[in-house]
Amino acid sequence: MPGGLSVRVEPRGLGVALGLLLVTLAAGVVLIGSGDFPLAPGDVVATLLGDGTVVQDFVVWDLRLPRVLVAVLVGAGLGLGGAVFQSLTRNPLGSPDMIGFGQGATVGALTVIVLFDGDSAAVAAGAVVGGLLTGAAVYLLAWKRGVHGFRLVLVGIGVAAMLTAVIHYLITKANLVDATRATVWMTGSLEGRDWTQFWPLLAVSCVLIPVVLAYGRPLRMLEMGDDAAYALGVKVERTRVALTASAVLLVSVATAAAGPITFVALSAPQVARRLTRSPGPNLGAAMLTGAALLLIADWTATNAFGDRQLPVGVVTGVVGGVYLLWLLVTERRAGRI
Repeated sequence: MPGGLSVRVEPRGLGVALGLLLVTLAAGVVLIGSGDFPLAPGDVVATLLGDGTVVQDFVVWDLRLPRVLVAVLVGAGLGLGGAVFQSLTRNPLGSPDMIGFGQGATVGALTVIVLFDGDSAAVAAGAVVGGLLTGAAVYLLAWKRGVHGFRLVLVGIGVAAMLTAVIHYLITKANLVDATRATVWMTGSLEGRDWTQFWPLLAVSCVLIPVVLAYGRPLRMLEMGDDAAYALGVKVERTRVALTASAVLLVSVATAAAGPITFVALSAPQVARRLTRSPGPNLGAAMLTGAALLLIADWTATNAFGDRQLPVGVVTGVVGGVYLLWLLVTERRAGRI
């Protein structure tokens, strides 16, 4: 291309990305139309284009669209963060909710709830700070002439176990009201999400997602090992630090917006890799897969159980647990674990 920029386009990967984008849009329209005041997909599209009634405008623009947009950004952030960590660790189990970052954000939020009785903004800030501090601690503890994937996973699992104990301690220390509030937050839910959660999440995503995507080529080279990446001109540690910091912040902000929604970061990159059949990090496909999975899970949580609406974290936890068992069996049969 003009200016010496080289871009490689894989037809299958591009087709998968377009398909996932269409699935995400369709799932968003269906989810907007679901609820106590149902709307047909055509009415939803017409309302989004400015041709709805006053009631439809209120239901779509004020009640349901913010929740769907938050779900898209949270799912995209979790999927992208999971793809980064699985590529850096070269391990399909190296996702943020397996190596402690999700637990760190949860500890930060629960500390604000239990010890300081903070409002929702303070809880979100606590989740972000907790996630960032955990990311820094895991990185420093895993450092030994650089950070290698296997060591990062082991340190992260150990830190996650300790943070889980801290979470249980904070729950037992809280009074009944704070314990109930903390338990609801820990489940992971999109209920009640509005524009006040969407705009900060959008601002952070607009900054961090392009940064991570820009490092897609160096990240692909890092999958071949540090020595090969050095030989190809990649500044290994600078690249690893930038990607780790960006992915940790993405996951922390997503957790702050919707609570610790589990297994999306674990499963989305692997689903994307199997769809594209590409060994690379598949950052764009993983991001779109995460968004689509969370929208589908939220529709399932709100519509598949009759009048009983479940938090979306319950659905992702059940489906993700089954997926984790399948992944472990597959990796064991392949001789990789």
